[in-house]
Amino acid sequence: MPPVTSNPLTPVLECRQLTKAYGAVPALSGLTLSVPRGRIVGLLGPNGSGKTTLIKLIAGLLTPTSGDVLIAGAHPGPETKAIVSYLPERPYFSSSMKVDACLGLFADFYADFDRLLAQEMLARLGISPNMHMGALSKGMKEKVQLTLVMARRAALYLLDEPIGGVDPATRDFILNTMIGQYHRDASILLSTHLVADVEGVLDDFILLRYGTLALYAPVGYAAELGYESLDALFRKEFRC
Repeated sequence: MPPVTSNPLTPVLECRQLTKAYGAVPALSGLTLSVPRGRIVGLLGPNGSGKTTLIKLIAGLLTPTSGDVLIAGAHPGPETKAIVSYLPERPYFSSSMKVDACLGLFADFYADFDRLLAQEMLARLGISPNMHMGALSKGMKEKVQLTLVMARRAALYLLDEPIGGVDPATRDFILNTMIGQYHRDASILLSTHLVADVEGVLDDFILLRYGTLALYAPVGYAAELGYESLDALFRKEFRC
């Protein structure tokens, strides 16, 4: 396996003819794309388009049927997990754990975890470190997990539906503070259905359709095509 590189010219993420099939059903087919450092990229598409499969392949939780995924020039493995911060679509902490124990777990596992930053963000979200995860609402659990993920100093952040279960005010805080002010030598791949809410923080967008790449372009390309917004383009392309 080639080593992870810190060369700023090396894309933080590359997919080369990436294919993943479940039996005879392809979830991704021949996906080829490259994400440079310092970009916030929206991963968009309807249900079943392959968004979560792609994120899990990048995170090293799935193995490609064929093709390659490269993170900073290396295939997914222990070295890349050290520079990739992944937010899954579902909560995964035990309900018996306190929030502070979750912080301690991340501090033990990830050398790049900034515990003081995490504590500051949780305080702004009104979440006490003494709360048990089982006592939190779905939205509060999502806030805790996103805080932990964004408090790492990673090279690539993988966020699978990070704002789906939170209220509009918290959504603004997440987008403008936690995501909008991250360090710009990293990149974020953000999967979401809430296009109108996120397009203000995106640099680029990827549209997936039935596991294939429909479009990968800067957000401004939607206006060049004559749409008033990226959300309008998405609704037109994927209307039922």
